[in-house]
Amino acid sequence: MTRTALFTRLTVSVAALALASGALAQDSAVAVLKRASAAMGEPRSIRYSGEGSGWTFGQAWQPGKAWPKIDIQSQSRTLNYASSSMREEITFSRGEIQGGGGYAAIVGVPQRNDQYLSGSYAWNVTPAGAAPGPRFVGGRTHQLWISPHGVLDAAKRNNATVTWQTKGGKTLAAVSFTEPGKFAATAYLNDAYLVERVESRVPDTVLGETSVATDYSNYRDYGGVQFPGRIQQSAGGFPVLDLTVKEVQPNAPAEFALPENVRGAAERVTTEKVADGVWFVAGGSHNSVAIEMKDHLILVEAPLDGARSGLVIEAVKKLAPGKPLRYVINSHHHFDHAGGLRAAAAAGATLLVHAEAKAYFDRAFATHSKILPDLLTQSKKRASVQAVKDRMTLSDGARTVQIWTIVENNHAAALMMVHLPKERLLIEADAYTPIPPGAKPPAPANPNNVNLVVNLDAFRLAIDRILPLHGRVVPVEDLYTSAGRALPK
Repeated sequence: MTRTALFTRLTVSVAALALASGALAQDSAVAVLKRASAAMGEPRSIRYSGEGSGWTFGQAWQPGKAWPKIDIQSQSRTLNYASSSMREEITFSRGEIQGGGGYAAIVGVPQRNDQYLSGSYAWNVTPAGAAPGPRFVGGRTHQLWISPHGVLDAAKRNNATVTWQTKGGKTLAAVSFTEPGKFAATAYLNDAYLVERVESRVPDTVLGETSVATDYSNYRDYGGVQFPGRIQQSAGGFPVLDLTVKEVQPNAPAEFALPENVRGAAERVTTEKVADGVWFVAGGSHNSVAIEMKDHLILVEAPLDGARSGLVIEAVKKLAPGKPLRYVINSHHHFDHAGGLRAAAAAGATLLVHAEAKAYFDRAFATHSKILPDLLTQSKKRASVQAVKDRMTLSDGARTVQIWTIVENNHAAALMMVHLPKERLLIEADAYTPIPPGAKPPAPANPNNVNLVVNLDAFRLAIDRILPLHGRVVPVEDLYTSAGRALPK
């Protein structure tokens, strides 16, 4: 027998002994992934459901603190690996009064969300039909491909590498790869070749990039397919999910028709002149307001992401040709309202943020995305961030713009509104969103609406109309009616 043949036989024997003894065979990534697929099963799709707790990423009451808790009565995910698609059905309620999120402001009021991904498209199903959600594509794609079986598929197609690491006294196979433009991940496999943990790094519209850790435990067998009984996840350093899995159905039906309005959706920006030199910038789920000064422009709010805010900035500059965009005022630190600040900084604007949020934003904007470079990263500029302490006034001698802090608000500890005294206009986000025309005022009243009224009365601001950063322009009377309060005389 040649030395090469002897070495090959010894290598195979050692690997076989390792498998028989329940230890990892330190082999190539291809071989490790092949063993993991054999151990875990290879479903074409899977549906699982459970209950537990969640926390709403990007919606902390205080900048840099934990995300607000929700109680999950039921959560079901259907994952289709062949078509890169998924559906999530979740029934939940607010678990604590403070913090943001697109749900009822009162603890315990149940809400149901129905959310989809199909390739490069994402949407939510609402009472009005399918609502396109392009900004959700990245996050949902990430969740699909870090699932216990999805991460093995993603590792296989992305030329994964493997190292062996010791964690908690156990030797784990650390399989690392990058899904181009989406995320980077390391999956940790135990001695039974089951996925115990996935550590990933994802692009983020506010943070540049952030870390996610997902733990899978209490595996059970479902007809030859292994699936965890508990899923725990953190993002940005704080928990986002703790789910106890109750039901699992391998190879479940998982075909999701792509709505035509989602396929053809495009970002739309509209501008409506509401006063001389003041425009309401709408066309999507989140609004902005442009204000013309003598030699520059001010933009109130750069929402969602670089795609939305980049188009908003382009449209606003056309309203007053030749005038630079000097300031962008951020209403608050929640990610859907701050997601375009990186684009605004790239455009050269100074960002006016609440003093409580400045340090948080400074750290965030110093982090750049290598996985999916955004406008700030591409510009190689340093964001200019200026703090607003309780109140600030901007004036050019002809127009005055006042920035006020909304105090004792449960939505965000650092929530600001903008008042134009001469034009008698108020610009605000999330403290009040107009209800549909003809609808009955909420009962009981939304506590954030009531809080806004208390602030307006205390500050004695002269207001005729509200320019909300969600919804349509309305007379100030609409706010007072929703809050169940009488308009001051």
